[in-house]
Amino acid sequence: MDSKETTYHIPVLLKESVEGMNIEPNGIYVDVTFGGGGHSKEILSKLGADGRLLGFDQDQDAERNIVNDGRFTFVRSNFRYLENFLKYHGIQQVDAILADLGVSSHHFDDSERGFSFRFDGALDMRMNKRAGMTAADIINTYDEEPLANLFYLYGELKNSRKIASMLVRARQKSEIKTINEFLEIIKPLFKFEREKKELAKVFQALRIEVNQEMEALKEMLNGATKALKPGGRLVVITYHSLEDRMVKNLMKTGNFEGKVEQDFFGKIQTPYRLVNNRVIVPSDEEINSNPRSRSAKLRIAEKI
Repeated sequence: MDSKETTYHIPVLLKESVEGMNIEPNGIYVDVTFGGGGHSKEILSKLGADGRLLGFDQDQDAERNIVNDGRFTFVRSNFRYLENFLKYHGIQQVDAILADLGVSSHHFDDSERGFSFRFDGALDMRMNKRAGMTAADIINTYDEEPLANLFYLYGELKNSRKIASMLVRARQKSEIKTINEFLEIIKPLFKFEREKKELAKVFQALRIEVNQEMEALKEMLNGATKALKPGGRLVVITYHSLEDRMVKNLMKTGNFEGKVEQDFFGKIQTPYRLVNNRVIVPSDEEINSNPRSRSAKLRIAEKI
């Protein structure tokens, strides 16, 4: 692993996820969350001369990590457009798709991106800095009820209505532009011993809304289901309950609601077969060396 990748992002569950892809030397593979390139480099190390890998990332910072390899194609796009870009590159079906849904350590450590409450800076949180609403736009323009809903649904915060009410009152006096201004308003709502955990939930909720993460994930998973060959692998690393539930439901039941539908013979109607019936989690050793991996869960399924 080179120093550039280390400072950008340490890949989580690297060995387990790449092994789960069941790589054949001449197959076609997709890493829909390229980031620092750690997973992609490991995939490329297992490919032969005729193998092919596509790496997706909407963040321009990820382009610094592009792998100089003729077998690799970088796609500067949100992974929600997986199906469209595979068609654009003349690919009908692929052998495995990997998604690491976590935010990279690079984003949390960059004060200008606004992903962390550890630094002051603009309330941005956009993965794609070229488009879309910022976190500040949402905080300053959403009505109170939609604000409360996003904190409840995406942050699972019990005091979501209080948070929304406090923000609406505060912004009537002056626009909320920076992380420190935002924290000054909401910190009194949390007990000191739970402050960091609760603030992490607040920032998670805003980040999900800014980047339309749940909608994008749903579109990517639908595209992956269409793109995978029979026997192809879907390998997904999740970090919070909302995305994990969506992935688990799709793999087990073939739909995002988790509704079990059976045929005449009682067989569950799903396009997937679970490869790991029990979710895979990082070892204590990995958690100690990379605390970001603490909440990671790896799920692997095979297209029927």
